[in-house]
Amino acid sequence: MYKRKKLGNGIEVVMEKIPHFRSVSIGLWFRSGSIYEAESQNGLSHFIEHMLFKGTEKRSAKDIAQTLDAVGGQLNAFTAKECTCFYSKVLDEHLELALELLSDMVFNSTFLEQEIEKEKGVVLEEISMYEDSPDDVVHELLSANFFKSHPLGFPILGTRKNIEGFTREKIINYFKRFYVPQNLVISIAGNYNEELLYQLLDKYFGNWMELKHNYNEPPLFTPGKGIFYKYRDIEQTHLCIGYPGVVLGDENLYALMVFNNIFGGGMSSRLFQKVREEYGLAYSVFSFPSSYVHGGLFTIYAGLRPSQIEQAMSLILQEIRNIKNRDITHEELSMAREQLKGNYILGLESTNSRMTAIGRSQLLLGRTMTPDEVLLRIDNVSMDSIYEIVDKMFLSESTAIAVVSREDPTETLSNLF
Repeated sequence: MYKRKKLGNGIEVVMEKIPHFRSVSIGLWFRSGSIYEAESQNGLSHFIEHMLFKGTEKRSAKDIAQTLDAVGGQLNAFTAKECTCFYSKVLDEHLELALELLSDMVFNSTFLEQEIEKEKGVVLEEISMYEDSPDDVVHELLSANFFKSHPLGFPILGTRKNIEGFTREKIINYFKRFYVPQNLVISIAGNYNEELLYQLLDKYFGNWMELKHNYNEPPLFTPGKGIFYKYRDIEQTHLCIGYPGVVLGDENLYALMVFNNIFGGGMSSRLFQKVREEYGLAYSVFSFPSSYVHGGLFTIYAGLRPSQIEQAMSLILQEIRNIKNRDITHEELSMAREQLKGNYILGLESTNSRMTAIGRSQLLLGRTMTPDEVLLRIDNVSMDSIYEIVDKMFLSESTAIAVVSREDPTETLSNLF
């Protein structure tokens, strides 16, 4: 059962006690991500995530790495478009150590000039790694053009030019805007003593001076459309088709997720069975929804030989037409619901996944649903609710297509779409 608490300085805490576990996971969820960045700031959220591991007033970067390693614990972080999370997982007896370390990183990081310059090189190599992966490049190309100038289209890692130009002053100013109590949710899942936990939270986070954030929420976006090509000297063509999706928290989100399982979400899906199994045109073909507070995207991806684009895309478009013509069976609907429920429950069988589920939901939506509530919403997905989503989503005038290949298929795709 979930519990919520608010510290005196405004920090929200959401907790789930699981007494039969021996581990506990803690996450610090900040409302800070690429969506809050101006174009010249793009990459700052992710860069700051790196910098919090580079040393505090009492710990070196090595000390930070060794603190939880020494007790068999885990420490990590990630930056997304709408949030940044620092998290740890430890044995329940080391809960205080994990909270003390996380608080030290947030409150006492030094942002030394020499560490900033070293980390620029690390992040530039991270960008190079993604640029060497054409399937990552094609998804970034789709995102940039589907969301157009909206910050949802910015790359989380930022641009090379921005990274090279970041100064200590710019980093600290951005940090002070977003790392404030009102922008933080602490999520905890696992085995803990509730009274002791409250004492530790007050000890390590309760005295944080109350500051107000000074930024505006970005607006909703208007979807981009068209065909966007990027040359790469590679054997395979990587292709993404983007349609307007559903925003996070929308009542139709579960209908979209059930539909995705039917359409392209797994090995039994229509796209996989048709394009790969029946025709052998692609090794990888799938679809997935991306839902954010400020917008949504539904993506179809395929990796295939350039000579097979026309046939593969014709098959994908035919499956879309079939679904729009109401050919989903009740057997498909039932199987997709059960598949989604099974994946959801299996995904909750760790303290990390439970901490993530409750922390992200509380930060972005201001509420946390129980597993029973989620399962009920999945069970309530009907054929009508799926077709309502399909009719809104698959509109030709809202289609964006991204291609990374050594051959430009724009003319072929224009004729198909």
